[in-house]
Amino acid sequence: MTVVEQEMIKRFGEGRVIPYEAKSEDEVSLLMLELELQTPVTVIMTNGLAAKDMPVPEKYKDRKHCELYFCLPSYWEWEDIENPNMNWVFPAIQRLAKHLRDNDTYYNAGHTFKANREGNPISQTMKQNHLILTDPILLERELAPIENEDVYFFAIVPIFEDEFDWKNAKGHFKFMRKFTGNNHTEKLDDFRESIRKSRLKLF
Repeated sequence: MTVVEQEMIKRFGEGRVIPYEAKSEDEVSLLMLELELQTPVTVIMTNGLAAKDMPVPEKYKDRKHCELYFCLPSYWEWEDIENPNMNWVFPAIQRLAKHLRDNDTYYNAGHTFKANREGNPISQTMKQNHLILTDPILLERELAPIENEDVYFFAIVPIFEDEFDWKNAKGHFKFMRKFTGNNHTEKLDDFRESIRKSRLKLF
């Protein structure tokens, strides 16, 4: 059992933490957390990625270990593996996790990636085409760092093309201030509009 799995059981109880072991060496093991917040959410999280010492810059020396997660809303039928509008989270988290595991690189809040090689929208309902890593927002208390192990949790959040461009132009801090200022969190939302559109509505 990994340090992260032990910590999640300590925080939430064994009944709310379900491990999914990797089926091959090419996969990364996962945890599923069933959390009862104001509205229930399901968290799909990497399990064991934190074993890697990331080659972080000196100013991030306390962030050498991380796990990635998606936060799914209660209405998502994530078990429906045949539904392309919902089953994309598993290959996405595997792709990001394996990239970190297999390369001499590091992740931190603000890092962005194409959602797929083609740069297409994620699905018919999720029109975003990029992913950004953020510190926990909705789950700030629940997924606080494991301090004695220096393990940080980064949410994977879909963003639109214009948000990606604006974030690159203005920086992560301004992007997150506007993102959270529009009451957005890491919880996946099929109905979310770009934060750039909210500006256009003023005119």
